[in-house]
Amino acid sequence: MRLTVFRITITLVTFCLVLQAGAYPLDGRDRSGIKRLTGYLNAQSSPQGPKIVAGGLLGLNDILLNLVENADIPDFDLAARLDPGLQRSIDSIFKNRDPSYSAVVIDITNPDQLATALVRPDTKQNAGSVGKILTMLALFDSLAIAFPDTEDRARVLRDTDVLAGEWVLTDSHKVPKYSEETKTNRFSAIDPGDRFKLSEWIDHMVSPSANAAGSVVWREAMLIRHFGNAYPVSQQMSDQFFNQTPKPALFELSQQVARQPLRSAGINIENLQQGSFWTRTGKAKVPGTQSFATARELARFMFRLEQGRLVDRWSSLEMKRYLYMTKRRYRYVYGPELHQSAVFFKSGSFFQCQPEENFKCEKYMGNKRNLMNSVVTIESLPGSQPAYRYIVAMMSNVLKVNSAWDHSRLGAAIHEAVMTRGAVKVEEDTDEKTIKDAGQS
Repeated sequence: MRLTVFRITITLVTFCLVLQAGAYPLDGRDRSGIKRLTGYLNAQSSPQGPKIVAGGLLGLNDILLNLVENADIPDFDLAARLDPGLQRSIDSIFKNRDPSYSAVVIDITNPDQLATALVRPDTKQNAGSVGKILTMLALFDSLAIAFPDTEDRARVLRDTDVLAGEWVLTDSHKVPKYSEETKTNRFSAIDPGDRFKLSEWIDHMVSPSANAAGSVVWREAMLIRHFGNAYPVSQQMSDQFFNQTPKPALFELSQQVARQPLRSAGINIENLQQGSFWTRTGKAKVPGTQSFATARELARFMFRLEQGRLVDRWSSLEMKRYLYMTKRRYRYVYGPELHQSAVFFKSGSFFQCQPEENFKCEKYMGNKRNLMNSVVTIESLPGSQPAYRYIVAMMSNVLKVNSAWDHSRLGAAIHEAVMTRGAVKVEEDTDEKTIKDAGQS
């Protein structure tokens, strides 16, 4: 029996012809070097340009870490942090739902009274493109070791031109490429001859979730760790390093740069690991291993980010900016219930289909496997009332259900649970077009 495999690893959505997937605050081009931000800003000022919801329009200085003054507080999942009221509300959402759901919800609105609810938090599965947050962390950790001064790190991210090379083969994800002539973004897959600033490679990896960018970012993290503050190095030196270094040594270095910052942050690498490169060519050049995650450790990642404990405060804040969603929303954050909230988001999915009578295989609806993973921090906008801030990590494997729509409705329900602590009914009924729209990218 033939097995058909589909991989969907999209993280941010499409804005017509001018605007596609986006993160990082729109006023951040000068600081970051991310040129496509200008195209996004131009679209916002154009009468015909697609508009971003209010929650996606924060400026660079509006994004803050919520727990830096509480960096030494006990973890969110200690017994003292478990909140019976929040737990009852979250339980009302998942009652009688598929047992594959795993979720962690952390209300951090009041850092002195953290509240946590757990639903099978230690179920382990492949996190798909959510694992790219680990690749981002690997780069920032390598940067901090090579360049202790944050001004140097910012300069390296902003000014270093990086050639794609054959590492990007193969990937069909389209990324925004800004034209200085037209003042707009055009979109196409990454080619081996493309060059972007190092910051733009991170942006392409996190925003449109380009696998090609994920491999380049991991490659550069390894180069920085090896060459230190001599980075950036010539293309010849880069090629020589990867061609002449024995593959077992490359494997060890790749895992060192990926795992060390997790260990340093007190994250359990037995339950959170990105084991292999994101492209076929990357896997051929650097051997890999298994990738997996649990909702508990993904939530801990986001919790440590808010504490400024992922590498250091500077790196944590910069990574949070890369996760800020400045685009059309989809999957977990698709619902209008979250339009007035800032969201810092990454998702990933993986579905498989096999022959089955009267079953039609479609996106996010695998009948063999149907993994969907979401990590998100939701925040009220500055000055709005009531104020709220909370973290969610959710994973599922519900067969033959549109998991993008499913997560969007659960995301809306969890928002209500955090706000009210009452019993919540998940509002799922709608038309087929809206269901499909929730997964459009």
